[in-house]
Amino acid sequence: MEFFRIKKDIPFMRHALVFNVVSALTFVAAVFFLIHKGLHFSVEFTGGTVMELKYQQPANLERIRHTLESIGYEQPEATGFGTAHDVMLRLPVVKGITPKDASAQVFDALCKAETGSLKQIDTVTAKGEHVVKQSCAGAGDAELVALQKVEFVGPQVGDELAQNGLNALVMVVIGVMIYLAVRFEWKFAVAAIVANLHDVVIILGFFAFFQWEFSLTVLAGILAVLGYSVNESVVIFDRIRENFRKQRKASVHEVIDNAITSTISRTIITHGCTQMMVLSMLFLGGPTLHYFAMALTIGICFGIYSSVFVAAAVAMWLGVKREDLIKPIKEKDETDGAVV
Repeated sequence: MEFFRIKKDIPFMRHALVFNVVSALTFVAAVFFLIHKGLHFSVEFTGGTVMELKYQQPANLERIRHTLESIGYEQPEATGFGTAHDVMLRLPVVKGITPKDASAQVFDALCKAETGSLKQIDTVTAKGEHVVKQSCAGAGDAELVALQKVEFVGPQVGDELAQNGLNALVMVVIGVMIYLAVRFEWKFAVAAIVANLHDVVIILGFFAFFQWEFSLTVLAGILAVLGYSVNESVVIFDRIRENFRKQRKASVHEVIDNAITSTISRTIITHGCTQMMVLSMLFLGGPTLHYFAMALTIGICFGIYSSVFVAAAVAMWLGVKREDLIKPIKEKDETDGAVV
């Protein structure tokens, strides 16, 4: 399916050096911010307190965040889950305050924000155990907010999650290299990995520069970008291989330019539709999906750029040629057989 067809090939490779210099400068800037500013890790990585609350009325997340900010928490994470009455809080570790005291302080502040008072309720679980729960009661002892669960995520768990995330990233990179080396040629595998790492580092650079919260959800977005960017590179590489078969007299530059030009319509359709869905998550998905959608948005934009100007150019500079992808046809020896 095509929206339009460009009759004359666009000379992308003529300007490949200029665009790759821009890419290199952007990459260096991203690395600089990662080193000097670092990432703003979420509670899953740094450790902290996770609280689950149940409100009698639909929870006002903005008021909850404002209340948490008023008691000293910067950029508090308050998200809804399940129903509109259920809220999950992720609070970072505060020096000098134990997790138990921190959860009590937060619940007290939220209760006062609802003009209620703290009380303890003795409940019986399904197993017949007596459990004392904190509750926030209003006029007539009506329960306004109930503290459902409090968990502490220790630093060791955060380190383990960070290590698992890094392992997942490395496994994806190795898997992509093996796949492209088998399907095409090692030069294409190297070119695709350079382009993909370019995308990942730039996404991380944005998060470091703006100090956006880096959570497991964002990590999932980055892994999704890796697969998405590889898909775009594979489409272009496949068209390059096809052009090498069809355009026997064309140079490598001309083959690559034609491959990219002929896939532009497909790129606009695919990435345009994907970006529309991502933008809906970015603007309508709320705080829970905001940074996930932001990572995808940056990744999609730079993924298109890197597939065209980085991956294709690196493959060209590595010396990809027709013989790398198409086995030469052996001419039949006319003297094959017995010679008298």
